[in-house]
Amino acid sequence: MESLYYLGIIIIAAMATAAIIGKFKLPDVTGYLLAGLIIGPSVLKLVPKGIVTDFEILSQVALSFIAYNIGAEMNYQNLKSLGSKVFIITFFEAFTAFVVVFSVTKLIGQSLPFALVLGAISSATAPAATLMVIKQYKAKGPLVDTLIPIVALDDAFCIMIFGIASTIAATILTGASMSFFHMIIIPVGKIIGAILIGAVSGIILVPIIKRFKNQGQLTSFILAVILILTHLAIKLSLSSLLLMMSFGLALCNLSPNRNQARTALDGMSTPIFIVFFTLSGADLDLKVFTTVGVLAIIYMLSRSTGKVIGARIGCNITKTDKTVSKYLGFTLLPQAGVAIGLSLIAEHLLPAPHGSQIRAIILSATVVYELLGPVITKLTLAKAGEILPENLN
Repeated sequence: MESLYYLGIIIIAAMATAAIIGKFKLPDVTGYLLAGLIIGPSVLKLVPKGIVTDFEILSQVALSFIAYNIGAEMNYQNLKSLGSKVFIITFFEAFTAFVVVFSVTKLIGQSLPFALVLGAISSATAPAATLMVIKQYKAKGPLVDTLIPIVALDDAFCIMIFGIASTIAATILTGASMSFFHMIIIPVGKIIGAILIGAVSGIILVPIIKRFKNQGQLTSFILAVILILTHLAIKLSLSSLLLMMSFGLALCNLSPNRNQARTALDGMSTPIFIVFFTLSGADLDLKVFTTVGVLAIIYMLSRSTGKVIGARIGCNITKTDKTVSKYLGFTLLPQAGVAIGLSLIAEHLLPAPHGSQIRAIILSATVVYELLGPVITKLTLAKAGEILPENLN
């Protein structure tokens, strides 16, 4: 029953820290992450390391909520007006980050497999913190309309790039012949599968949710479906983020009561998000900086450069609004869940010490990106004129 005690400590610490840093006009999500870092094993040790594992189910539910909300916020008409622009921009911002990190890592003397895998992981962007900032400050405009689908699609591109890069790296290390099936077909198939299952589920459930007149019943039903689909994604080794994003997109765009479906989870989302981000902060170990400090700094600088340049290239090719072109890359810096998961795969894929070094680099970068990323996103959206002055307080 100690878990209940720690859960209470986590929520109170997060709310208090968010209130304090709110005085300095910093995003709530930064406060939650900072609270986790302070009360976690790295600083005050009020929350033990093992508690993160105890609440793993809450973290998974939070990620599913975030993915559903991303899909729900993606208006079909806006997507239609953007057309292929979103896919082109996403490809360039993800692939350019890979190329820059790969090139820089190779230039400083790291092995080809090491550079390939680290470069592939660099293409991932964490949508959670970005979406929280958008919601908190009620940001609206062309930049937000472009950003939301890009952070949703970004992980799909990352998974494809990682699938190819990790297969090449494993082939170089083992001397085996490259399999097109394992390198291309399986990663792409899993991405398409996740998107199809989510979209079909949303389409099927549209006539069912029409019958709910009570908001509480609608919320309960959508919650139940989200839990079932998340379990299905895990069982089939599919991306729960992509599946839930496509589910939210289909359900909320096709439903006649779009607003009710879009806001169905709002009442219960806040405490779950507070726990999720605070646990993410508690899971960050400051000691990793001591093992890969220089490599982590090089990684962060090269990845950030790749994201900003790649986003601008994609925007210029698609002749996107100049404001979007100027600021988009700076909103794509946060990195967490998917990158950490892929770093764990890398740790098993590459021989010591390279695999463990990659994991340490990603964990170190996560500390910085997750604390500074939301602040940079807020400042960028404000500079782009997509946060009203009265909403900045």
